[in-house]
Amino acid sequence: MTFDSVALVWFRRDLRSTDHAALHAALSAHGAVHCAFVFDTEILDALPSRSDRRVEFIWESVRELKAALEVRGGGLHVLHGRARAEIPRLARELGATAVYANRDYEPAAVARDEHVARDLERAGIAWRARKDQVIFEREEVRTRAGGDFTVFTPYKRAWLAQLAPFRFEPYPIDKHTARLARAGSASLPALEAIGFARTNLAELAIATGMTGGARLFAQFKRRIDRYHERRDYPAVKGPSHLSLHLRFGTVSVRQLAGYAWRRASPGAQVWLTEIIWRDFYFMILASRPDVVAHAFRREYDALRFDDDQTLWRAWCAGLTGYPLVDAAMRQLERTGYMHNRLRMVAASFLVKDLGIDWRRGERWFAAKLNDYDLAANNGGWQWAASTGCDPWPWFRVFNPVTQSLKFDPQGKFIRRYVTELARVPPRYVHAPWNMNIDQQRAHRCLIGKDYPAPIVDHATARRRTLERFGAIKRDRSLSGR
Repeated sequence: MTFDSVALVWFRRDLRSTDHAALHAALSAHGAVHCAFVFDTEILDALPSRSDRRVEFIWESVRELKAALEVRGGGLHVLHGRARAEIPRLARELGATAVYANRDYEPAAVARDEHVARDLERAGIAWRARKDQVIFEREEVRTRAGGDFTVFTPYKRAWLAQLAPFRFEPYPIDKHTARLARAGSASLPALEAIGFARTNLAELAIATGMTGGARLFAQFKRRIDRYHERRDYPAVKGPSHLSLHLRFGTVSVRQLAGYAWRRASPGAQVWLTEIIWRDFYFMILASRPDVVAHAFRREYDALRFDDDQTLWRAWCAGLTGYPLVDAAMRQLERTGYMHNRLRMVAASFLVKDLGIDWRRGERWFAAKLNDYDLAANNGGWQWAASTGCDPWPWFRVFNPVTQSLKFDPQGKFIRRYVTELARVPPRYVHAPWNMNIDQQRAHRCLIGKDYPAPIVDHATARRRTLERFGAIKRDRSLSGR
């Protein structure tokens, strides 16, 4: 411990002032601890739109974090530039002997952090990374042979076998807040000053920051016991809606997982499984960074996908003629959110009904989802496309009408987003093309005019998918692999 030294804590996807591994470590070892956040232009400049809900969410969360640190006697240096240059520069300027950060597992972030660590080392400044956004990192959950898991169920068993109360212990901050250093006259640049415009975040009533995450978690606690019964129905308030807060660290994963583990109800245990899936996909990304551009099962890189721009545009716009798919895509466009069941349905439809490369869909979700997380997004898309680890079997193809009947039986969710079907009764809302012309007129929904006819026939598309994957199987069999 060097209590006469200065440290810098770099906040990234951990925008909270409580239960924070890197902040706790710095406060425990140094006499003065500065805090910083960088609006990283390497990330921001790559975004397709200057009106991005995620950037506004981050801005609002950083504002709350800054205020929380100031109340504790500290502050937050808020910078705008290339983080790989700004952090070493600030550390040198402050006379820091160490820079602390919570580990990030995405390939680009790993490369950035390695660059920063090298720059710091040349200046005689230590780089200290901590585990914070997962319960278990890659090397902590291994097969008996010491390798990485590629199937979820045995991973889950191994994950659960290692659980103990200390895994959920929070990292205390308040004990050492006197060591927090002020940030001088550092101010928060306006959202517009970093090149972004306001979105409909407030109109959508999306809760931001630590207080927003805490409020959503308190609400979810009241319904967590029924999570397993309600989670698949998009018209019902079943999910936790905490994925956005987990993405940017405005809640602690230890707090959430610990609560679910101790609660032990069927609903809580199913929700804990979702947190385990999250760790699983982080582990996969860390062990196989090539999945960003390639199928996890590399033989499926040879799949021959179609490139029909008309079908692609219809999927993006929610104009496929399949109501549940269209409702999901329109919800994504208007709100930046898509129910998890519908993510599977929409992904399956793109790949297995329209025959379009899963990577295109993954990139579309990456641009649109508020809670976009590379590990989970990639893992989910590869699962639906049957190209990933522990995938949905390639010979099983989601039927969009069956999914609609099962998970939105009254069509409440469909009508919320596909307003053309507002007057169509439940009997026809899942497959409105089954109405005769008199029924279409009576319900003010002419197929092909007010609402599109299906752009593909599901049965025909399914056969093409089986042929597409079957060709890969045959080729591997003939080559003896």
